[in-house]
Amino acid sequence: MTTTAPETTDGSTALRGVVPPLLTPLTAEGDLDRASLSRLVGRLLEAGVDGIFALGSSGEVAYHDDAMRDRVLDAVVGEVAGQVPVLAGVIDMQAHRVISHVRAAEKHGVAGVVATAPFYAITGPDEIGAHFRAIGAASSVPVWAYDIPVCVHVKLAPAQLMELAADGAIAGVKDSSGDDVAFRRLAEMNRAAGSPLTLLTGHEVVVDGAYLSGADGSVPGLGNVDPAGYVRMDRAARAGDWDTVRAEQDRLAALFEIVFQPTDKVGPAAGVGAFKTALRELGVISTNAMSLPMTSIEGEAVDRIRAILDQAGLLDAVR
Repeated sequence: MTTTAPETTDGSTALRGVVPPLLTPLTAEGDLDRASLSRLVGRLLEAGVDGIFALGSSGEVAYHDDAMRDRVLDAVVGEVAGQVPVLAGVIDMQAHRVISHVRAAEKHGVAGVVATAPFYAITGPDEIGAHFRAIGAASSVPVWAYDIPVCVHVKLAPAQLMELAADGAIAGVKDSSGDDVAFRRLAEMNRAAGSPLTLLTGHEVVVDGAYLSGADGSVPGLGNVDPAGYVRMDRAARAGDWDTVRAEQDRLAALFEIVFQPTDKVGPAAGVGAFKTALRELGVISTNAMSLPMTSIEGEAVDRIRAILDQAGLLDAVR
């Protein structure tokens, strides 16, 4: 199965559709579980996803050293084998560090790289602009701006994103801000400028609204658990079948309740941990191990997650 990205007005290609942010399966000892990763990637491809985003927040990139990042990219690109584009997260605190990750990712033949605003050191619009322009100038592949203020403590302004697009510094935006007003403004600005940016939403429970605003696709962490549902929603949106879009989004929103079951955890330990636990219960990955210092979800929360999977009909295939 191959997926070809649609052509843009200048004849280049732009990634759109469903691009799940791939989880990084781990062994009980914390090493990369390549067998589980192979099954997970195969499941996503079988569902018809349009691309894969490795080393994002759902992939626990913030916890990986350079050697682990390299092993993950080597494994993912090898498993995908050119069937769909692979985006690589190059997330780090400042531009020089990000560019070193860009160089490493380029060696694996990725289709694009994804970078956040700088973080830890306090920055403003001037520094953010210089950051993305430096990355764009240094990269041989398209750069995607990752808008995730919950992690980097700054919101990427729609007007600045359009300036960066006009300068050729970025080709797309992966919006995980949860700010639907800002996303709609960005989509309107993008349309008015001739759509130089491809816009993907990471706000997985309101992808339907993002499509109506002008999103080109989604990067849903929950897409690891139910990729086929997001693909069905995307194809329905392309066809203008909004009743199906609404029905799929409602079903996926109910499935997303798995992230609220581990009441003793927060952040990725709860969210990514719930995705990993669901995939373990579905027999896709071998463990739900998390990167240190996070701990795995066990106990009654697992039973509640299984009940939600059962209600969604996802356990039927493993019975």
